[in-house]
Amino acid sequence: MDFEFDEDQRLLREMVRDTVTKSRSLPEERLWRTYQDLGWLETPPVELAIVLEELGYVADPTPFLASATWFAPLAGRPPGGSGTGVFDGTGRFVLDADRADEVALLTAGGVVVVPGPEVAASPVQTFDPTLHVAHVEAADLAAGVPDLALMGLAVTAVGACRRILDLAVAHVKQREQFGVPIGSFQAVKHKAADMHVAIERAKALAYYSALTIAEDDPRRREAALMAKAAAGECQRVVFKHGYQLFGAMGYTWENDLQIYLKRAKACDLLLGGASVHRRALVEEVTRKGAAL
Repeated sequence: MDFEFDEDQRLLREMVRDTVTKSRSLPEERLWRTYQDLGWLETPPVELAIVLEELGYVADPTPFLASATWFAPLAGRPPGGSGTGVFDGTGRFVLDADRADEVALLTAGGVVVVPGPEVAASPVQTFDPTLHVAHVEAADLAAGVPDLALMGLAVTAVGACRRILDLAVAHVKQREQFGVPIGSFQAVKHKAADMHVAIERAKALAYYSALTIAEDDPRRREAALMAKAAAGECQRVVFKHGYQLFGAMGYTWENDLQIYLKRAKACDLLLGGASVHRRALVEEVTRKGAAL
């Protein structure tokens, strides 16, 4: 496996960054149509991870994450509009279920795709006002979380954490105490370094997961579980240190920090936190070892 982006992937990353920078002020509907017109929903797993990381960096409000990583893996195609999937066996906390045009239901008899308006979805209030989550009522649901869904949440969290670190670094370079920028203090440097290390670890595992999915590698399940667990651990470090570096300013609604903290935290909690996936990883490795 090649862990370096090739020229096309680097160009894609720059194009995505340029697009989201120029279009982030657009209404959500136009933003969503822009992503669709650019064909981002049809990108392979590694390229999709690149797109999702950059959308996580700006806390994208569109249904892209659910359409690309919750609906598409079940239906085997992009949705006709927006979409999501119900695959945890319970229908609890389903991303974008209250506004999806199509919903893919994983049942004991297979995948059933139904129009969104026909699904009984009850919106759930969350701490992230730009995130749509709902409970879905449906019969005969089965559990089978796609690897792509775990990878998507992980790499989106990485993008949000990158933004938190960038905001914190910019702040400590400007904020002065005792006549010098607080970024010159050793303790502040250590916290920023810890955030950077956590992000790089989570990012490496997220892209490793994308690579295993792209290659249909037999390690893809373990890789997805590791990516989701590492992203959850990363956001805890970044959340804690990000608030501490901003001080009281970080607790105000006027500060953009809270937008990205909420997105990173939501990506950790959806489909289960880090401890859930660490336990699932142990069970998966034990199962495979017993089968040898």
